[in-house]
This record gives sequence, C-alpha cells and structure tokens, in this order.
Amino acid sequence: MRSILFLLSGSLLAFAQSAPPVGLEPAWDIGVILDELGANASRVLPPIEKLEPLKWAAKGASETYTAQWQSSREQARAIADTAHALAKNPEHLGPALDLFFRIDALERMLGSLEQGARKYQDVASAQAIEAVFAEGSANRERLRRYIVNLATERERQLDVMDKEAQRCRATLFAPVPSKTTGRKK
Repeated sequence: MRSILFLLSGSLLAFAQSAPPVGLEPAWDIGVILDELGANASRVLPPIEKLEPLKWAAKGASETYTAQWQSSREQARAIADTAHALAKNPEHLGPALDLFFRIDALERMLGSLEQGARKYQDVASAQAIEAVFAEGSANRERLRRYIVNLATERERQLDVMDKEAQRCRATLFAPVPSKTTGRKK
C-alpha cells in the first residue's frame, strides 16, 4: 500500500508540473516578459547614473537622496540579474516574488529621486528616468498577474495533493473487515 501511495503522489506531482494550467502563462511567454523587464532595468541605469545627489546636498537637499540613488543603482542591477535568471525557470514563486518586491522598491525610490532631480538638478533628468521606467509598465503588470496566477495554481495543486493524501491515508488505515466463514453454529 505504501508503494501505491508513493507512486500516486509521484504521478500527481509529475502531472502538476507537466503542462501550464489554464490561466497561467506558459514559461516561454513569461520568460520573454522577464527578459524584457531585465532589459528595462538595465536601460534605467544610465539616467540614474546621470543624477548628482551629492551636489544636491550643497543646494540644501537631504542626504537621503544619495542613499536612495545608490540603492536605486543596486536595485536596478539586481532586477536585471534576477529577471534574466528567472526567465530560464519562471515557475519558481519565491524568486518571482523577490523580483516583484525589488521592482516595487525601485519604483518608489525613483519617484523620490525624480522629485529631487526636478528640484535640485533639472526637469530633463527626472523625465528621462520616468520615461525609461514607464516603458516597462505593461510588463510589470503582466508579471504581477502571473505571480497571482502562479500562487493560485500552486495553492490549488497543494489542495489536490492534500486531498489525495488524506484519501490514501484513510484507505491505508481503514479497519480491515473481518473475514467470516460460511459455517453455521
């Protein structure tokens, strides 16, 4: 019986991993989106590099702009690397969430840096960052939907496996019916 349970659970796992479920984009489609997100993060680096938050401090700006500038550069590089790595195997939920949260953090920091650039540097610098980052908005939304669908699918798979495991346990541990002989007393 235990070998049957083992084979059954292995079959369920293989089935769950074989084809993308309805509603979940195929790996090759989301892989392209992830590569484009990585490329967008790489393209946003040059406009970030042109910012001069050290000079802003001399004009009365907070020194937090310098920390945000440095962090934005690091996040953009990390997003590019993570997105390209995840594109090879996009069905890993943990790295997908990590990427999403990095993108969200970068977006918030860029908003702050854009305000600083408008006030302490020039409007063109802020607009350059905004324009390049905006190019990836549709892909960021597709990634968000993909992560929600992936999490929903993983939850569904776990429910199916749990129900099947419960059914198998019930079968394995069910009382054995007593054998009666056809004798009369």
